[in-house]
Amino acid sequence: MQDTWKKKFTILWIGQFISLISSSAVNFAIIIWLSLETGSAEVLAFAAIAGLLPQAVIGPFAGVYIDRWDRKKTMIFADGFVAFCTLIMSVSFYLGHESLWLIYTMLGLRSVGSAFHMPAMQAAIPMLAPQSELLRIAGINQIIQSVSSIAGPALGALAIGFSSIGNVLLLDIVGALVAITALLFIHIPNPEIAEQAKASFDQVWKDMKIGFQEIYLNKGLLYLFLYSIIAMFCIMPVAVLFPLMTINHFGGDKFEMSLIEIIWGVGMLLGGSVLGIWKPNINKVVMINLMNIIIGITFSWSGWLTAAQFIFFAILTAVGGVAASLYNASFTTLIQEEIKPNMLGRVFSLYYSLIVIPSVVGLLCTGFIADFIGISQTFVILGLLISLVGVVSFFTPSLMKLGSK
Repeated sequence: MQDTWKKKFTILWIGQFISLISSSAVNFAIIIWLSLETGSAEVLAFAAIAGLLPQAVIGPFAGVYIDRWDRKKTMIFADGFVAFCTLIMSVSFYLGHESLWLIYTMLGLRSVGSAFHMPAMQAAIPMLAPQSELLRIAGINQIIQSVSSIAGPALGALAIGFSSIGNVLLLDIVGALVAITALLFIHIPNPEIAEQAKASFDQVWKDMKIGFQEIYLNKGLLYLFLYSIIAMFCIMPVAVLFPLMTINHFGGDKFEMSLIEIIWGVGMLLGGSVLGIWKPNINKVVMINLMNIIIGITFSWSGWLTAAQFIFFAILTAVGGVAASLYNASFTTLIQEEIKPNMLGRVFSLYYSLIVIPSVVGLLCTGFIADFIGISQTFVILGLLISLVGVVSFFTPSLMKLGSK
């Protein structure tokens, strides 16, 4: 049994690894192209919104179907749909139609595919491995994502330096095909569904309400989601402004932009390695709270740096990457432990939707913030707010009891 689940994960991880590297390369290539072509914080913010908002809107509905459908097939079709959207974008660039609205539309449609793929992936993991291994698996997942974050930007910057953006987009299609092929070689069991009623609108709405109740009735989980939403409201504008911080404040170019992305990935790799090799006994809620504080400090400190302190900015970025990796792994594992397997699709979809909606509001303010407050001051203010969320979390009893049973 032990060897069986490990073999399945090895095949799954290989496919996802190739797919993540190609997606990371393509995403960074698009960021470089938009940054250099427009130099606009608003354009980057709108691109981020296009990639997030559809997922937020359909996420709760997607979760209901994910818990009913075959999770393996859901992942395959979602990957295929994302690849098809990328192909359309590539062809349009090849034909010379470099329209911002086309980019926004295709990013939005890719987001629809992600609304099904990511929750299905997270919901499938507890069906493949023992619960005692979930934190370690989350750590290894962070390693894979981190290596992708390191190699992806480097590959994206190299590719767009030697080829057109239309050709670079084809990398994402190759990655999706590899991920789909890997999924064909493994069996992912699905949980028993108590109600076999057809997924009519009334039934879908009922299942959505059950998902909301699963979160609402667990006060610790409710606060965990609430604080995570507030933190993401602050994190998203900062994440979008990272390329412009590198270019405008520190006077960087393509090399420095890719270097910062790579360093963030190195930090995430270190954090994932800690969890993948060594399973810490620290309470997961304590870990989440501490990582919020650390991430906030790295953002604020970065905003206080002078233009000549780029090296220190890179060091702080690496520390932030480590903290983000530990946060993500702890958060995901806590949800997988607290929620029944047949509810995970709904809960993860609801979470992804809930964090996106306020994130979009924050992103809409990004252009105003960057123009009137300044990018460096934005890092300082939002970083302090993120740290404050971590501090307040320690004084929430129901949250601190979460995961202690």
